[in-house]
Amino acid sequence: MTEEAAPAVDLHALIRSRQYRVMLVFAAVIGVFVSFVAWGFLEAVHGIQVWVYQDLPDDLGFDTVPRWWPLPWLALAGLLTALAITRLPGHGGHVPVEGLKAGSITQPSDVPGVLLAALATLGLGLVLGPEAPLIALGMGLALFVVRRVRKDTPPQAQEVLAAAGSFAAISTVFGSPVIGSIVMVEAVGLAGANLTVMLLPGLISAGIGSLVFIGMGEWSGLSMSAWALNPLALPTFARPGWGDFGWTIVLAVATAVGVFVIIEIGHRSKRIVERRPVLLTIAAALVVGGLAIVFSEITDKPVDAVLFSGQDAFGTFMHEGPTLSLSTLALLLICKGVAWGISLGNFRGGPTFPALFLGAAAGLLASHLPGYAETQAVAALMGAACVSMLRLPLSSIVIALLLTSQSGLAVAPLIIVAVVVAYITTMMLSAWRATDEKEEAAPASPAAVSHHPSS
Repeated sequence: MTEEAAPAVDLHALIRSRQYRVMLVFAAVIGVFVSFVAWGFLEAVHGIQVWVYQDLPDDLGFDTVPRWWPLPWLALAGLLTALAITRLPGHGGHVPVEGLKAGSITQPSDVPGVLLAALATLGLGLVLGPEAPLIALGMGLALFVVRRVRKDTPPQAQEVLAAAGSFAAISTVFGSPVIGSIVMVEAVGLAGANLTVMLLPGLISAGIGSLVFIGMGEWSGLSMSAWALNPLALPTFARPGWGDFGWTIVLAVATAVGVFVIIEIGHRSKRIVERRPVLLTIAAALVVGGLAIVFSEITDKPVDAVLFSGQDAFGTFMHEGPTLSLSTLALLLICKGVAWGISLGNFRGGPTFPALFLGAAAGLLASHLPGYAETQAVAALMGAACVSMLRLPLSSIVIALLLTSQSGLAVAPLIIVAVVVAYITTMMLSAWRATDEKEEAAPASPAAVSHHPSS
């Protein structure tokens, strides 16, 4: 006997209902609370970075920061992150090598572990960004508020309000509630009626939360530019030509392959570190520090170029980028790429900003190709690197457009082509990897087993 189909939800009646209007009010309140905490979290991360890598060496009497300076702090980051992953609920949050996913809902009890792992990872110099911890914190804090106010809130309403908290939190680093909402919609995979039901509370929460950030920035005098994405100062671009599209297609494929290799480094290092989590997480952090020191020794550039996520270095990097030698840019891509791969597999943070930074570095390197200038190269390869990591095409296009908005909208076709080509390449590589892993995991067939006669 066949089961009866579930009755269709009357979306318009649901939105007009009193319960839904109450939920929107809750979403606004959650947006204020989550945004305030997210602002404090981001300022704490920035404060730790400044104190450890700028103020403390000066206070100790160093004229310049010694090149060995990151090693003890990265070791500490490895220890704290490993303890958060192995000893606290929630395992420190989402594993970034899996991409930017909302995943299962973060419970309030998971928040301390997420905070510890994220503050250690981001504050002490590993190559990850703040967006994934913000998503987790937004969910956990939203559920905390809902359950404190009304313990009998239905599970579906809790999910909607948890998503609204993540909308508010993630919007902080993308500089716009709209862009943050697009990222969340695509990361969660919302569609159909669920999209409308969850999007409205999310937009309310993100929009109200943005007011909190503006107000806190004005009241405290602290600038959001240290941790929020801002448009890059790129030359104005009039219109693309056929040569631009040709180079974009070729380089988008190459970018997808490069990011795939970095993700493989993350997966393989993760499997190694899991054998002895505490000791080997510390060792992984020291390898990241060693890569930064090697880059600094060879190029005489600061170790900061390899460490950290890169979002607060975009302005300086893009200003100096055209003057950097090809060897310096190539070495930066190798050292920061490997450091990012190790960080992806073993620490806690977001993968977006390092992808954008490496895409920009690859774009500066590609701008030396004939007929391919800086603006189109940086714009296209940032989009390609972003989608190769996140696998969120629309979000990658919107983020790349945000970062290149000062150069004009003529780069949009190149960004779209780069994102589509890189996404298809990434899907093909992922399918090949999945098939290869399946074959390795499959037991040997009876026909393949040799039988030796007993003597």
